Amino acid sequence: MFGTGITVAFLGGIAGLGAGRCGTELLRRLRRGVRPPALCCEGGVALLWALVAVRIVAGALPLWWAAVPLLVGWLAVVLTTCDLLAGRLPDALTLSAYPATAAVLGLAACGGGVPGMASRALLGVVLFAGSYACVRLVSPSAMGAGDVKLAGSLGAVAGAVSPGAVLLTMAAAAVVTIAAAGVARRATVPHGPAMLLPAWLVTAFPSATSWQAGAW
Repeated sequence: MFGTGITVAFLGGIAGLGAGRCGTELLRRLRRGVRPPALCCEGGVALLWALVAVRIVAGALPLWWAAVPLLVGWLAVVLTTCDLLAGRLPDALTLSAYPATAAVLGLAACGGGVPGMASRALLGVVLFAGSYACVRLVSPSAMGAGDVKLAGSLGAVAGAVSPGAVLLTMAAAAVVTIAAAGVARRATVPHGPAMLLPAWLVTAFPSATSWQAGAW
């Protein structure tokens, strides 16, 4: 079992290296592109994908759910890199995340026989994106447009886990952003990374009750 886990982690990491390389090239080719440091996206995606692979082999995640944390992990690394380097979340990624998210959630719902997943995902979109849109409307300087666009797809994947996962992701994002601003001694810091990390965590490490028979 241990040997199998090592092999699967290695293969997941190799696949992640390739996916991360694609992310690097995409960031460079954007209209307002950025140049990530060497192996930044490659190493980050490889690590997250290897962790997902190991959890699947260990039985902690069902195979039909695998595409969800893999997609969110890729987005987390690539978008975080762009936000930290350039202070923005490009539409090319935040908007294309919607059809990609719909596709992986649709596959998960069919593969796992979970018809209620769609309604929970939609509720997550409303909660996450709706809350952020309200903040943006009331105080534009407090919430970037890119953050609002990203909130919809993250709300969908977190909502597919459970409504509580959406609230947990939003709360964690706020706490991390406040803490980062305090450490950096700046009024504003990129909010995208604080949204993406907890969103990946709730999809890769969901509550055990989410996987019990009848929970989904």
